[in-house]
Amino acid sequence: MDDKGALARSLATTELQFAAREVAPNLFAMSMNTEDSLREYIRLFVKNPLVSTFGPLAKILDFVANAAPGVKEILAVGKLCWEVREHNYDIVIVDAEATGHIVAQVDAPAILSGLVQVGVIREQTKWMQEILHDRATTGVVIVATPEEMPVLETMQLLDTLQNTTNVGVSAVVANRVHDDVVQGGDIAVFDALWQAVQSNAMPSDIGDALRAPMQLLNVATERRKNEVGNLEQLVARSRECGVMFMSVMDIDAHDHDVVTRMTQVLKDELQ
Repeated sequence: MDDKGALARSLATTELQFAAREVAPNLFAMSMNTEDSLREYIRLFVKNPLVSTFGPLAKILDFVANAAPGVKEILAVGKLCWEVREHNYDIVIVDAEATGHIVAQVDAPAILSGLVQVGVIREQTKWMQEILHDRATTGVVIVATPEEMPVLETMQLLDTLQNTTNVGVSAVVANRVHDDVVQGGDIAVFDALWQAVQSNAMPSDIGDALRAPMQLLNVATERRKNEVGNLEQLVARSRECGVMFMSVMDIDAHDHDVVTRMTQVLKDELQ
């Protein structure tokens, strides 16, 4: 559901379209858009090839999107559920919308089911819910950086998913986690040295030479302390699903192997 092209760049491939394309052996990728989802829905379920071959569906889409809560979202999530139901792929992975939209998407079938009690819509939402609510089949993986606001948003999302939907959370990934800059017995040495630099308790030439690098080291140390505090909150809130840690990687702009490297880190975490 990424409309910025990040997935294509990560996979080192050209711009993705709605039609799935094999970008690596046994790996297919596509870019979701609502108009093509509606076109495919009409072709598959309405059984009206004439309607599905019309030009731009903007007017129809506007009507459908405003008809009832959850209609627009269900076009996207319905496409994904369809691929799962038809066993077209071994596993379907979705780069979903941001935190503020994901709940509306995964809960769209349940919302529509509550509004429409009979007919085709009711039948469609029923099998979608069976897929989304089966925790052995579907799970949300939430990704957050170890900063205060993303961690708070993640904990709120966990609460919302668990309290208002029947969709399970499989895991939480803490991304871009920095390593300890100073650890063990070095902490006391660093603190003493930093205090000496700040208080000018050493020869001026030595203090001046150390001041800039010590300031940078202090900033990195304080950042790490804040991260640890935020991560402790996240881990405490995510005990049911667990937290995996993705450390900061030194990635070159032309590094095409980043996905493989990140995958290996997550594999190691799972083991």
